Amino acid sequence: MDAALRLLILIGSTREGRLGDTVARWVAGVAEQRDDVDVDLLDLRDAELPSVQSAAHPRSGRYPERVRAFAERVAAADAYLLVTPEYNHGYPASLKLALDAVYAEWAAKPAAIVSYGGLSGGVRATEQLRQVLGELHVVAIRDGVAIPRAGGRFDGDGELLDDGVAAASAKVMLDRLTWWGRVLRAGRALEPYGA
Repeated sequence: MDAALRLLILIGSTREGRLGDTVARWVAGVAEQRDDVDVDLLDLRDAELPSVQSAAHPRSGRYPERVRAFAERVAAADAYLLVTPEYNHGYPASLKLALDAVYAEWAAKPAAIVSYGGLSGGVRATEQLRQVLGELHVVAIRDGVAIPRAGGRFDGDGELLDDGVAAASAKVMLDRLTWWGRVLRAGRALEPYGA
């Protein structure tokens, strides 16, 4: 078997009282049960990202010192899993800032999305994210997890109160994500993307 896939899981919301860390810990726990992935869980609250006014143009590859650690973690990953709420029919500004902070580091790698929210489970945020991921040359896989009415779906220990749907969706999503991750990693090794 190939080396384990390096999976970067991003907690996209930085709001106080968010549910994102609970959702991310749940999906990270599911991923960690696999022997084909190494999980790197990154909370955007802890990431050093530029302010909108001070950001260098990310396509230049010249990042402010404070962004370099974030850029290195993005570059080291073979695949991404974005955990996002839906706020007012969209995804949070903190996640957009993270996606825009670096550029080439994202390219030619797959991403899956775990969304949560009210009745829609965050699917409108997911659809918007797919457009941005395409512009970053990220392969946004079709399969993901949407958790509707997420506020009442986790117990006090952060365990998902699931009827099996989310767990089954997570398995399919991770199967697809790891397939794409292995294929694109092999492709980048054969020929660097954009060379």
